[in-house]
Amino acid sequence: MHPHAYKQAPWQRCVEAEQLALSCHTEGVFTLAKLAPAAIEHQVAAAAGLPLTAPPILSVRHPRAPDTRLPLGFAYDFRRSCIGNGPEAFKAAKLAFGRWAPFDLGWARVANPDARIAVGQVIAVELQTLGLWTLNLSRIREAADTPTSFGFIYVTTTAHVERGEERFFIELEPASGDVSYELEAFSRPRHPLAILGFPLSRTFQHRFARDSHRRMRERVVAVRAAS
Repeated sequence: MHPHAYKQAPWQRCVEAEQLALSCHTEGVFTLAKLAPAAIEHQVAAAAGLPLTAPPILSVRHPRAPDTRLPLGFAYDFRRSCIGNGPEAFKAAKLAFGRWAPFDLGWARVANPDARIAVGQVIAVELQTLGLWTLNLSRIREAADTPTSFGFIYVTTTAHVERGEERFFIELEPASGDVSYELEAFSRPRHPLAILGFPLSRTFQHRFARDSHRRMRERVVAVRAAS
């Protein structure tokens, strides 16, 4: 059992508070119009002090062990694919990560693209789905940067429609030269609209994973072709 699975923590206290009153900053997450850059900048700055809403379960260098228990009600997703081969492909994938390519999907993007991949950094993910805009704020909890691997984990804050963690990781396999991309997450809906539309939320999560892997393959090919 993971040592954090049932220990009282800030994210759990937020959950308990929400059971009494839904007041953890998500009321304005869904909007009918895209937020102005100044509004996004203001929300990103404010998110630096917001509570996190999920326990630290994922590890940046390795996928979740099958016997690791998740908190009740959380869904788990894992997808791995080969996006290239050789050191140059790994270099291109790392560059694509730094430019937030895994989120550059047309209907999704990182709304503060100058953000660095560093522990404590707030990441603002903007989505457009079913005619609604959402800005979801998370903070990077863990990061890795070695000669053959690169990645990070971010955790949702109270300014997010979901609660959970998400892991983005690329690795160069020394034996085969293959460059793999892993996308891993556990989550549960938090905002009332996300709770009511849970099956639809899961559909968009699966779509994000598919599109993100496709985008990374495209970016690796494009960067290598331009070099």
